[in-house]
Order: sequence, then structure tokens, then C-alpha cells
Amino acid sequence: MADLTWLQAIDKVLRAAAPEALHTNEIASRVIDDGLKKVAGATPGTTVGAVLGTFIKKKGAQAPYEKAGPGRYRLRQPIDASRSSEDKASEPEESHDIVTAFGVYWERDDVDWKATPHLYGEFQTDGVAKAKMTPVDFSGQHGLYLLHDVREVIYVGRTTAGDLGKRLYQHTKGPLRGRWSRFSWFGFRPISEDGKLGKKVTQLPAGCDMDTLITAVEAILIEALEPRKNKKKGDGLVAAEYRQVPDDTIEKKKIKQLIAKWVDS
Repeated sequence: MADLTWLQAIDKVLRAAAPEALHTNEIASRVIDDGLKKVAGATPGTTVGAVLGTFIKKKGAQAPYEKAGPGRYRLRQPIDASRSSEDKASEPEESHDIVTAFGVYWERDDVDWKATPHLYGEFQTDGVAKAKMTPVDFSGQHGLYLLHDVREVIYVGRTTAGDLGKRLYQHTKGPLRGRWSRFSWFGFRPISEDGKLGKKVTQLPAGCDMDTLITAVEAILIEALEPRKNKKKGDGLVAAEYRQVPDDTIEKKKIKQLIAKWVDS
């Protein structure tokens, strides 16, 4: 397996995709699926954005890549004189990601439930991940969550002052304890490169209007509920998806229970 630098890996992906522009999370996913990196860290999409942003700032017009929209990059395109100044002015320059990460249909039984449980997840790719990724514990995340039974969403809640893990733990003891088997979550707290959650919850950027917020909420509901007539992903959701990693204490407990049962028999 190749082990390129991030810039070399990004270059291969963007050249293969040209002239299509890709979001940083999609670039990271292709880098991992193509086996271009042995270690991807906890936030590959953020790393891609930082690498490209720094490189383009340093090289300026000499950089072979350009920003094509919020969080999206491509190989630099020839200047098209036919584009009006209004068209150029309408191109988005900044990305304000309200939701920074999310997990969909995580298994309740893959969590060792206690007062402060661990909710482990790793960066989601479309194919088989070929790079080592750092799991993130999302138990301290703030945002929205949904509880699912075998058929549908049965409860929607939020965590702002409290943590996601503690709030879900309460649902294992409360009136809904026997009603849900899976859960989904959408978090606002940022994630650092070492897999730690930032303390500050993402705020709406200055000038953000209600339409932007509604688009983001719509995208969240589409992603979580997957209505038949909608696309899989909503247009306003570009956060990185994380795949659940079972708490390793679950397997240890199963082994202990099996040994105890064998001894008793």
C-alpha cells in the first residue's frame, strides 16, 4: 500500500476527479479507500482542508488547485472570460458548517452503558477503509439525537448544557428504556486532529439567516429518516460521517459471562 504525503494523495484524487470539484470529506474518503495513506488520523476531512488551504495561500495563482465553493476544491480551471463579474461575485467563499459530525443508526448494544458511557466512532468512507484511523469518543458531544425502534424514529431530543452520552444513558433507565435499539446523533462541537472534542459549540455565523438554518435542519432529517422520495443526503449537510466502533469492554464482558457459564455448568 502506498503511503503518500497528504498533498500527494490529494493531488492524485483531484486529478482523477478533474474537472469535478470535491468536498474535503469526499477527498479524504477517496484517499482512504484508494489506500493512499496508512494513517488518516481522527479528522481526515479537516486535514485535507488545512493542507489545501495552506498550500493555495502559499502558492497563490501558481497552485494547481482552486477553491470551488464552501469546502470544495478542484484542479485549477482555465479563466473563462465569458463569465460575468456577477457570476464570479456569486461564488461562495466561506463554509459555515453548523453540524461538524454525525452518526446514523448506531447500535445500542455496542455501547457499555453507564453514567458516563463511551460512544466511539471513526471517519466513515464509502468503501473498505485501508488506513488506520483514530477513533473519537463522542460521549461529550452536544447537538441533536434520535432514538429508533425496529421500524421508525420514536424520539427526537437535544443536548446543549448536558452531554450526549449521559443523556442517552438516561433513556436506558427511563420510560423509553425498552422502546429503542438504535440511535442517531448530529453534533455541533468541533473535533481536533488528535480526536478530542472542542469545548466551544459551533455558533451560527454572522449574517446567517433562517433559510440557511432551515436547510441544515432539513438535511439532518433527510439523512436520519431517509424518506423514499428524497436523496440520501440533504443539500445542506457536508459534515463528516463517523462509523461506530464497539466499546472493547463489551467483548470482554461476553467472554467473562461465557467463562462463568462454563464454570457453573
